[in-house]
Amino acid sequence: MSWGTELWDQFDNLEKHTQWGIDILEKYIKFVKERTEIEISYAKQLRNLSKKYQPKRNSKEEEEYKYTSCKAFISTLNEMNDYAGQHEVISENMTSQITVELTRYVQELKQERKSHFHDGRKAQQHIETCWKQLESSKRRFERDCKEADRAQQYFEKMDADINVTKADVEKARQQAQLRHQMAEDSKADYSSTLQKFNHEQHEHYYTHIPSIFQKIQEMDERRIVRIGESMKTYAEVDRQVIPIIGKCLDGIAKAAESIDQKNDSQLVIEAYKSGFEPPGDIEFEDYTQPMKRTISETSLSNSRGDSKTELKFAGKSKGKLWPFIKKNKSPKQQKEPLSHRFNEFMTSKPKIHCFRSLKRGLSLKLGAGPEDFSNLPPEQRRKKLQQKVDELNKEIQKEMDQRDAITKMKDVYVKNPQMGDPGSLDHKLIEVGQNIEKLRLEVQKFEAWLTEVEGRLPVRGDQARRQSGMYEAQTATSVNNCAQDRESSPDGSYTEEQGQENELKMMATDFDDEFDDEEPLPTIGTCKALYTFEGQNEGTISIAEGEILYVIEEDKGDGWTRIRRNEDEEGYVPTSYVEVYLDKNAKGAMTYI
Repeated sequence: MSWGTELWDQFDNLEKHTQWGIDILEKYIKFVKERTEIEISYAKQLRNLSKKYQPKRNSKEEEEYKYTSCKAFISTLNEMNDYAGQHEVISENMTSQITVELTRYVQELKQERKSHFHDGRKAQQHIETCWKQLESSKRRFERDCKEADRAQQYFEKMDADINVTKADVEKARQQAQLRHQMAEDSKADYSSTLQKFNHEQHEHYYTHIPSIFQKIQEMDERRIVRIGESMKTYAEVDRQVIPIIGKCLDGIAKAAESIDQKNDSQLVIEAYKSGFEPPGDIEFEDYTQPMKRTISETSLSNSRGDSKTELKFAGKSKGKLWPFIKKNKSPKQQKEPLSHRFNEFMTSKPKIHCFRSLKRGLSLKLGAGPEDFSNLPPEQRRKKLQQKVDELNKEIQKEMDQRDAITKMKDVYVKNPQMGDPGSLDHKLIEVGQNIEKLRLEVQKFEAWLTEVEGRLPVRGDQARRQSGMYEAQTATSVNNCAQDRESSPDGSYTEEQGQENELKMMATDFDDEFDDEEPLPTIGTCKALYTFEGQNEGTISIAEGEILYVIEEDKGDGWTRIRRNEDEEGYVPTSYVEVYLDKNAKGAMTYI
C-alpha cells in the first residue's frame, strides 16, 4: 500500500490532504494552549479563593481560628492552595511537553512538505517539457510528410504534361526528392523524441513520482504518530498529578476527621469563663418584719467583714451584695417583684468589685486599658497575664542571646585586634544589660499580678495552673504583702502603685540568686580537636590536638563552639579548630566540619 503506486495521478489531492493534516495539528495545538490557559486561570482563582478566606494576621479573626473546626477549615484552604499548584503543574507540563514541541514540529513539517511538493512539481514540469518536445517533433514530421506528398503530386503532374519543358519537370522532380528527404529526417527525429519521451514518462511514473509520494506518505504518517503521542502525553500529564491531588483531598478529609467538638466546647469555656462563682439563693423577704438582707456568701470579694449594707464609692466596706442585683438606696423604696429581679440579673453585667478596678474600668472606657488587665474577668485576666509573662520571657531570652553573641564577638576582637575594637562593643553590652533588667522587672510585676489573680480564683480541680518557677516564691510573698497593705489601709482601699512598690522592693533583692542554680547545659554531641588551642581569654578553654570533648552549644554563626571537658571545665573554642559530631537525636542536630 503505497501512495506512489496507488495515487500516482492524485498530486493535487495529496497536496490538499497534507495541508489539511497540518491544519489539524495546529488546531490540536490551539486546543492544548487554551486548556493550559484554563488551568492557569483555574489555579489563580483557587489561590485567590484560598487567600480570601485566610484569617488576617494580627486580627481578632486569627484568634478565633483556635477551634478545631476552624483549624480544619484552614487546612482545607491550604490543601486547596496545593490543589491549585497541581493545576499550575498541568499547565506548565502541557506547555513544555506538547505545545512547544508540536509548534516546533509543525514548522519542520511545513518545510519538509514544501520540499517534497517542490520536487513533485519539478518532475511534472520536466515530463511536460518532454511532452511538448514530442508534440513539436510530431507536428513537424506531419507537416514535412504533407509537403513531400504535395511535391510528389506536383512532379507527377508536370511530368504528364507535354507542354511543360524538360527543365521544369526536372526542377519539380528535385523539389519532390528534397521534400521526401525532409520528411524522412522529421520521421527520424520524431522517432527519437518519442523514444526519449517514453523513457522519461516511465521514469516519471514508476520512479520519480512514487519516490516523492512515498516520502510524502511517510511524512504524513509521522504527523499522525506525533499527534497520537501528544494525546497520550496529554493524558499522562493529568495522570501524574492525580496522586498528589488525591493527597490534597485526603488532607481535607483528615482535617475534617480532626474536628473535636468536645475540645471546641472546652476552648469556649477557656475563652469566656469569668471565674466568678454562681450567685447563691435569694432569701425570703418578709414584709411583715423589718427588712433584713444578708451578705451573700458567694460575693465576689469573699470578705467576711461586718454586716454593713451600704456600698460607698470609696470602698470602705469589706462585704458586698450579690453583684448582679442593684441595692436599694432607700429602705422606703418599694420592692420589685422577683421576676423583675431575675430579668435584671439575666441582662445586667457584673459590677466592678473594688475601687481600684472601678478606677481602671473608667480609664478603659476613656480609651486607656489597664496594664494589669483588671478590667477583665478573673479567668480571662489570668490568661492575659500568663500570655504577657511568656512574651516577656521570650524577649529576655532574645536579649540574653544577643548579649552572648556580643560577648563572643568582643572576645574575638580581644584576641584578634585587627578584626575590630573591643571597646566599641561596651556601650552595646550596657544597653542590652539595661534592656534585660527592664524586662526582668516587667516580668516580676506581671508575675505578681498573676499570682494575685490565681490566689483569688476558686479551686479548679486538677486543672493545671501555668506559673513560672523562676519567681514563684517571691510573687507568693508579694501577694501576702499586698493583702496586708490592703487590710492596713485606713479606708480599706488598695492601689496599684502601693502593690507594685512592695513587689519590686522584695523581688529585687533575691532576683539574681535565682539564676545561680541554673542547671548545666546538656551535651548535644562530641568533637575532636584538629589543632591545639590555648584559651587565654575569659570564657575560652584550652584543647590539645586529638582530644575528644563534649559539645554543649553549637556554632551560632559567630565562629565559636561551646564544649565541655568535665563537669568543672567548659568554654568556647574556634569552630575551625574542632571536628563536630552532633547527636542525631538532638533537636536540629547536624554533622559538620
